[in-house]
Amino acid sequence: MRPLLWPVLAAAAGLAYSVAETRAFTVRHVTVPVLAPGSAPLRVLHLSDTHMTPDQHRKQQWLSGLAELEPDLVVNTGDNLSHVDAMPSVLRAYGDLLDLPGVFVFGSNDYFSPVRKNPVGYLTGGTGSAIRGAWRRPKDLPFAELRAAFGQRGWTDLTNRHDTLQIAGRRLSFVGVDDPHLGYDVLDDEPADTTADLAIGVAHAPYLRVLDRWNTQSYPLILAGHTHGGQLRIPFYGALVTNCDLDRARARGLHTHQVDGHAPSWLHVSAGLGTSPYTPVRFACRPEATLLTLTGIDSSGSLT
Repeated sequence: MRPLLWPVLAAAAGLAYSVAETRAFTVRHVTVPVLAPGSAPLRVLHLSDTHMTPDQHRKQQWLSGLAELEPDLVVNTGDNLSHVDAMPSVLRAYGDLLDLPGVFVFGSNDYFSPVRKNPVGYLTGGTGSAIRGAWRRPKDLPFAELRAAFGQRGWTDLTNRHDTLQIAGRRLSFVGVDDPHLGYDVLDDEPADTTADLAIGVAHAPYLRVLDRWNTQSYPLILAGHTHGGQLRIPFYGALVTNCDLDRARARGLHTHQVDGHAPSWLHVSAGLGTSPYTPVRFACRPEATLLTLTGIDSSGSLT
């Protein structure tokens, strides 16, 4: 075999695997010791970046089975759509999950349909920080209809607002923002409700200005998406980019975030379930939903 043919074959094999991995859906199980000592566990299903198109039947079928996990709460951190006609598919796929207590915020791909971009620009574009007002094309996705449909099924909209829910006998307080990647986030100075059993911050994109604010306001748990876990990861190196100003080491999974002088917050960043239809590849970064089991800790620091 000609020596120059080996790189071509390796590239083709890598591309084929990367396309196949976009359909290798998985549920990650993560334990977060964030409740008061002695508390009974609370199960939270974190969904993000579904990026649905009407023809993604395998993804829709897989999503519809997640209700069997029987979470106490669903947290959806946005980017549900990748096609103007995808809303019915999203609602069918979420199915029985919409009958459970849930909260949500939106991302850019709930407002704007995806467009073709130079992938090299994505990989070399630095933090991907949005400029307020830079998205000047019309919003062409049915975000208002999707927001209404989620609300009619009982999910709580956290778009730049606070709310409180009773979940499995516990009172949970929430703060949410509209997509920081678009510059739509509105941050206030209201501290976390320390009388609640748990206070949770919910955002689509984990920009540091949002994480810093919520950490200084004493939110013990913050949930976000947007990064796709890097989407392309190199073994033993990790994500190449995060598409925001979060460091690559925290592109997915459970970590902490701390501003000097404040107690750390737990930060969970979902690697998400989809991709743009124009870049349908993942490498070493399977599409995921995450079942977070929130637990208490005892005086020795071990999980209860």
